[in-house]
Amino acid sequence: MSDESDEPPDTKVESIGRYRDRIVNGPIIRMLLWLGAPPLLNQLIVVAYNTADAYWLSAYSEVVVAVPRQTWPIIMLFQALINALTAACLSMVSQYIGGKAYREASRSASRFFTIAFFAGGILCATLLTFRGFIFTWILSTPPEIFDEVMKYSGIISFDIFLNYLALTFTTLLQSVGDTRRPAMINAFAVSLNVLLDPFLISGIGPFPRLGVIGASLTDVMGKTISTLTLAYIVRRNYPELKIAFTKDIDLEWALLVMRISLPILVLGLTNGFAFLMQLRIVNMLGIVAATAYAIGFIIMDIVDAALFGLSGATSIMVGQNLGAEKIERAREIAFKSALLLFALVALGASIIYPIREVLADTFAEDPLIIAETVRFLQTLLPTLPFFGLFMTAMSTGRGSGHTLIPTSIGIFRLWGLRVGLGYVLAFTANMGPFGAWLAIALSNIIGGIISIAWIKYGRWAKPVIKGSQQ
Repeated sequence: MSDESDEPPDTKVESIGRYRDRIVNGPIIRMLLWLGAPPLLNQLIVVAYNTADAYWLSAYSEVVVAVPRQTWPIIMLFQALINALTAACLSMVSQYIGGKAYREASRSASRFFTIAFFAGGILCATLLTFRGFIFTWILSTPPEIFDEVMKYSGIISFDIFLNYLALTFTTLLQSVGDTRRPAMINAFAVSLNVLLDPFLISGIGPFPRLGVIGASLTDVMGKTISTLTLAYIVRRNYPELKIAFTKDIDLEWALLVMRISLPILVLGLTNGFAFLMQLRIVNMLGIVAATAYAIGFIIMDIVDAALFGLSGATSIMVGQNLGAEKIERAREIAFKSALLLFALVALGASIIYPIREVLADTFAEDPLIIAETVRFLQTLLPTLPFFGLFMTAMSTGRGSGHTLIPTSIGIFRLWGLRVGLGYVLAFTANMGPFGAWLAIALSNIIGGIISIAWIKYGRWAKPVIKGSQQ
């Protein structure tokens, strides 16, 4: 990394480094909450939207509430590349900023944007072309909802392309330490989705009754707003991050990106295929299990909001502190973050658990679906705090650039436990849907225990960039 700390200070440099001192010197828990609160609020709004989306879909037709969950593992698979790229983007750009190498941070920003734009477009076209084969032969989508899944996925394909761009801009802002603006923009876009859902899904007023088409249209509209606004904020508030298409992608940079992102990409791909197989197992158990699975995850997402909101703060703080060569502080950040998330998720699960039947009844009327959803929740809710430990390990890997061990843990918990053990328990042991739910629960517990051991004792606390300095 080039040494640019002797550059004369100006307003542009101050804008990109404005949060650095607080991140590398401020109180750890306070900074975790300060950085994590906006994404947490944003995630709560997203959960509120998904819940409202499910409610209006269930009002339209009880079984179509399962439609978005049918497409979720496909979207997750197609998003694997951008998750890997943003992991590299966050660790590299945040460490450049921590080391005051602002020109290198700007150069990397344009490179990541260029790759994300073209990769997102290709994957959007791929899903549009092959979705019929995917839902027929790979997922064995129940025939009761197949046509609706095809309609929904045709429109949601464009959300993949837009998400590649939105996540790139969000990650660049987070690398600087600006978590508030992305959260505010996404909150506005999601709030608009919530407002439009009843009109486009149920056909209130002059709007047509579009069902799942309406649900997917609101997603794409919201993501368009987010992408354009995030791009404007980066350009206006951080002018030194000159985002543009570029051919300036050298081998050394590409190799570093591959070193950081390949484990994340492997995990994303294996996760995607594992969730495909997990959903196929559930679909093979029938429409009742498939609907209960979808409703159960909608409810558990309420608890998971703390995970997906606060875990990003861990990556930012670990990355910038390693870039500033504060190794022991980076270790302390990761461990305290794990304990904080475990406690917050445990609190959320303890609130949801007593009212699980009431929540299940909100989305379904069929007593079989309600009973299966309740069994799903009572099996999985107590294990969610352990999933929080795994998520902290993933965030620590993203911030430090050492992603191999968290990736390996993720592959084992999905393929070895959720898919392999899930199939054995559901079919070989004749436990049915409960066998599948039990396997998911065990994957959370075992993966969490291994993750906290790596956070505490693993050899991840060293920067991946050269020449970082305070």
